[in-house]
Amino acid sequence: MNESRRAGRTLGGVVSGQRFASTTRSIDTASGRISYFEAGSGPVALFVHGVLLNKHLWRHQLEGLADIRRCLAVDLLAHGDTEIAPGQDVSVTANAQMLKEVLDALQIDQVDLVGNDSGGGIAQIFAALNLDRVRTLTLTNCDTHDNWPPEAFKPFLAMAAAGELSNTLNAMLADKSVYRSPEALGPAYERPETSSDADIEAYLRPLVRSEQRTHDLERFLAAFDSSHTRVIEPQLRQLNARTLIVWGTDDVYFPVKWAYWLAETIPGAVEPVELVGARIFFPEERAEEFNTLLREHWLAA
Repeated sequence: MNESRRAGRTLGGVVSGQRFASTTRSIDTASGRISYFEAGSGPVALFVHGVLLNKHLWRHQLEGLADIRRCLAVDLLAHGDTEIAPGQDVSVTANAQMLKEVLDALQIDQVDLVGNDSGGGIAQIFAALNLDRVRTLTLTNCDTHDNWPPEAFKPFLAMAAAGELSNTLNAMLADKSVYRSPEALGPAYERPETSSDADIEAYLRPLVRSEQRTHDLERFLAAFDSSHTRVIEPQLRQLNARTLIVWGTDDVYFPVKWAYWLAETIPGAVEPVELVGARIFFPEERAEEFNTLLREHWLAA
């Protein structure tokens, strides 16, 4: 497989006096040319974002944890800078298969897997189908079992199904306050005003670079179906990898009861950690707190 460097240093952080920076890379797989951030060295940690976002979500984790892990943050199919063929399967199960292809291409045997939102659902599918590839698992607020898609997200799915996705994305890019509003992505943040214009551009601009990219996202949304997570429940019940579940308690999409469903289902799970008042995108807003939990989790394992 061919691996190439797309860009130079995009992020930087200082840990214990040593500077770490992430590099944007891409790797050819059967699913497409997958873009990812990489930082640090050592055992590999793989970060999986959710719908409408991309690898940029994990910038604070790469900055803060590169001293103990080789951190990889991928762009899912139909997101970010990942390039796929027209008509490529972009379902969540296809994305889980893509993760396996990336690890195979990079000759990585095991990972500390971290997922958020629909990326957490994809992480569950990957873990269930590749029990031996997961050294540890960390799940944050995410699609789980038959809560996919969550009720609060269904109006967005209906809008996309009605052919309004392009107009909606462009409206959020033209006026960033629309993105932060209660009618759009505002409910995903504890403090929507902390999402900068640059962050919003980083997330949404790749989705409107071409008609195909927007259409790929439409297909990703249309493929949301809880059958993908319900079918892997028996395998989840065999997952002995140490599993950390960190859950924001003020999330309109994923109530905290799902943290406890996961803890009861996954044999390797420890007691869930509740972040009182946090919302789904807390890896951005509470990065230092989350990074501390990840560091302790990995070292304990």
